[in-house]
Amino acid sequence: MRSPWRGLCLLAALVLGLSGPARAAMFEAHQFVLSNGLTVVVIPNHRAPIVTQMMWYKVGAADETTGKSGLAHFLEHLMFRGTRAVPPGEFSRTIEKNGGRDNAYTTEDYTTFYQNVAADRLELVMKLEADRMANLVITDKVVTPEREVIIEERRQRIDNNPAALFNEQVNTALFLRHPYHNPTIGWEDEMHGLTAADARAFYRRWYAPNNAVVVISGDATPEHVKELAEKYFGPLPSHAVPARQRVNEPPKVAATRLTMRSPRVTQTNWTRQYLAPSYLAGEKQYAYALQVLAEVLGGGADSPIYKQLVVDRAMALSAEAFYDPEALDLGTFGFSVRLKNGVAVADLETTLEDIVKTALSGGITSEDVERAKARMRSDAVYSRDSLSGPARLVGEALAIGRSLDDVQEWPERIGNVTLEQVRAAAQLVIRNDIAVTGVLMPGPTS
Repeated sequence: MRSPWRGLCLLAALVLGLSGPARAAMFEAHQFVLSNGLTVVVIPNHRAPIVTQMMWYKVGAADETTGKSGLAHFLEHLMFRGTRAVPPGEFSRTIEKNGGRDNAYTTEDYTTFYQNVAADRLELVMKLEADRMANLVITDKVVTPEREVIIEERRQRIDNNPAALFNEQVNTALFLRHPYHNPTIGWEDEMHGLTAADARAFYRRWYAPNNAVVVISGDATPEHVKELAEKYFGPLPSHAVPARQRVNEPPKVAATRLTMRSPRVTQTNWTRQYLAPSYLAGEKQYAYALQVLAEVLGGGADSPIYKQLVVDRAMALSAEAFYDPEALDLGTFGFSVRLKNGVAVADLETTLEDIVKTALSGGITSEDVERAKARMRSDAVYSRDSLSGPARLVGEALAIGRSLDDVQEWPERIGNVTLEQVRAAAQLVIRNDIAVTGVLMPGPTS
């Protein structure tokens, strides 16, 4: 799973897609493009005098040069290390002094920077963000200590975390050739070799207004945002950006199984994952049906996987199905179970396979599909007060090449999914002969 913002994303998709004058007023999205190619989206929400600004660059870890893993994430760090006008560290200090919060993150497909501030500080954060889009200073003086920071971050977040370290290994089995098999934070031996020249080249290649999307969500008007965007981003020059060329993932022909033991693990964690279409790659017509399939099979306490494994049979502490279609290339569909101590992995696998087989051979009904779609809508409505959720969904979609219309039409497309499409999607993706199964267990390392 690439995104933990499921409920918030569903909210934005739902509200953007509602029709009729009464409901359209709940949530509006306005999009315009500056003459230099910067896409700007404004999502007014006047419930509180707060705004979220999110800047999305259409570049991520999968766009790195071979042997330079971690470079996209490294540049994310360096974006806080200063420009000619803003000294190192002053960006975040300025946000904090003005009562706001800021952060950033890198994925395989995009890099995102965001600030939450009072509405009357929007001009400040827009000015700061525009400055570092074009004027970042990257020298050995800032690169050398920051490189040690990201290496230490890898040691803390990955190397010292058995689950993260194991998931990294599982990912290399899922993606044999495609750069999605590289960790976003990078492989440590390659991270040691990242230089100021590498970072400058990456910055100059990808960071440009015509390769970015800025989303403003909250107490702002489209007219005011456009005025500020023209003032601060408008003067920045565009430049040619290379096409995002990715190698194709070869067809899977064999199942893979990985097992790891660690004395720091207290319960066995089991996953089974399958390569799956996304919105933009593979048999993409199945993307909406796969979302409904994940909700039907393991999306809640009444789903067959959770009910039978956790409630009825007491074999697991948690159990779910997952799928995220928001990827530039192929995505993954899968199942995740946290076993109770004493339950054999073989018994769990046999039981889960029987549950899924029964569900897909007649256990799932049209009524189940309709209830799942209704839950997806109500999850969205319950989260409607969020500012960052809608901004996150819209920015994520545009950053991978989807459109605002795609987001707006999400409820209709989900609503059109049928039982037959759900079964066809399951038949396409759920194939144990080419699955990747991971078992992380308690015990001494061998």
